[in-house]
Parts: sequence; structure tokens; C-alpha cells
Amino acid sequence: MKVTIRVVTTTDDGQETTRDLAWVERQELTPETFGLSLAEGKVVLQALQEVVVEWQMRTYLQQQRTCPHCGKVRQSKGVHHTVFRTVFGALPVISPRLTHCPCQPHDTHSFSPLALLLPERTTPDLLYLETKWAALMSYGLTVKLLQDVLPLDEPLEAVTIRNHVLKVAQRLEDALGEEHGSFIDSCPAEWSRLPLPDGPLTVGIDGGYVKAQGKQGSFEVIAGKSLLAFQRGEEAQEPVSSKCFAFVQTYDEKPKRRLFEVLQSQGHQLNQQITFLSDGGDTVRDLQLYLNPHAEHLLDWFHVVRQEVA
Repeated sequence: MKVTIRVVTTTDDGQETTRDLAWVERQELTPETFGLSLAEGKVVLQALQEVVVEWQMRTYLQQQRTCPHCGKVRQSKGVHHTVFRTVFGALPVISPRLTHCPCQPHDTHSFSPLALLLPERTTPDLLYLETKWAALMSYGLTVKLLQDVLPLDEPLEAVTIRNHVLKVAQRLEDALGEEHGSFIDSCPAEWSRLPLPDGPLTVGIDGGYVKAQGKQGSFEVIAGKSLLAFQRGEEAQEPVSSKCFAFVQTYDEKPKRRLFEVLQSQGHQLNQQITFLSDGGDTVRDLQLYLNPHAEHLLDWFHVVRQEVA
């Protein structure tokens, strides 16, 4: 048996183009020949990605050839070859360079449309997977995992993953709001007019010291977890929201803002019940203050027992 995988591309004006992507041959059914193998799936996904990207880039570049202000055709100033990295493989593309239309002032004489569209040359999906797994394991193991499950032609390097993680982290850091001593910015009369909040939030916070590598001393790491008991409305059937957070107290310039944004992502309101559990230390105690007017601060059971034993 031979199965041919074929893709049909239909343009906006109804023109169709057919292309064979791959084929799969099977004889007898065995555990090894059941369905598609991982290698065959990678080939199919990469071939389909090439077709989709080729059509998208051709359409996009055709739109960029004319000036959006006067409609005049922009002149070409040559092309260069580059590679865009996607979840389903690295794709070599020809990136043209166009001259700016003189009808508008510009800082440069020419520009590359693809470089403006994808300046990092890596799709957000791939960056997401790289940063997600690099947060859970080492850069080296992240490379091995991605190469095992994704159709990546060129070998990944641990330093590439590290650089991408640092760029994403810096972008998130730049998007974080300013630090404040208090995030209670309204009066009780306004709290009463807020809609009925979701279930109570419970936040556990603790700190610990980690020995610094290559130097004397140690630094304090604050880590915690925020749990939302339940949600109202259409989201009532969704799983309970659970989010973790961590930062280095002596280096982080916005610790309270970071915790506040975690609570906001779970639908936090100023009329909502919230309980903070900690060891009662000054570091974590100060972090919890002035985030919610109805907050309750409790000593967690572990430290209660330690005090009773002492």
C-alpha cells in the first residue's frame, strides 16, 4: 500500500496549485509500521511548512513592492539569502531589499521587508518551546529534547538556547510595569462597586539561600505558588489556576510588581479574599504588604510546628 500526501493551495481568485508532499509505503501491519513513525511525521510537517511559508512570503513580498502612500513600485536593490527557524524546521529563503519611495522621508535609503517582519528570524512558537523547556531543565537537555521531537535540520547549540532565553527574559522584563510600595490605588467605595470576584486566592511564599558559584557568599531566592480556588461564569469548569513565581531578592528591582502581576493574571481584584502563607520573615512579609486590602497573613503550618517544638 502506498499513501500519497498531497497539498492543494487555493489563491483568493480561485486558482489552485497541487503539490505532492510525501508518500508512505506499508506492507504488513506490525507495531513498527502502525501509523506514521516519528521520522515520517517530521518529513511531512517540514514539507507542509515549506509550502505554507513559500506561499506566505511570496504574497507578503508582492504587497511590499508598491508604496502604501502613492502606489509607486519600489525598486529592488538586490537580494540576500537568510534562514528562518521554525518549529517544523529551518527554512532558507531569499530576502529582497527594496528602496524607499521618495514620496516620504526615510532614515535609510533601502530596507528589507522580511527583516522588518521577523527581526529575530525565529518564530514565536519555537522561542516559546525553547524558553519553556530551558526553564525546566538544562540548556543541553533542552537541545536534545527539541531535536528528538521536532524536524530540525541543523543541530541546535546550547548557547543558542541560552541567548534566546535571555532575549525573551529581557523583553518580558522591559514590559513589566514600574515598582510601587503599594498597589492599593482606590478607596473602599470603589471596591464595593467591583464585580463579584472569583474564589479566594492562596499564596504560599518562602525564601532560601543558595551558595553563589565562583564567589564567596550566597544569595536569597524567593519562591512561591498562587492558587485560585474557583472561577465564576463560563470559566467555572476550567482547572484551578495555579502559578509559580521566583526571583532573587537582592538582584530583582521589582519584586512586589512581579508578584502583583502574577495575581493579576489570575483575575485578582481589590475586593477579593486572599491569604498569604509564609514563615513570617521580614523579606517575604514586606513583599506581601499593600497588595490587597482584604489580605490575610498567616504563618504556614511547617513554621507553626517548628515554633511549638522549640
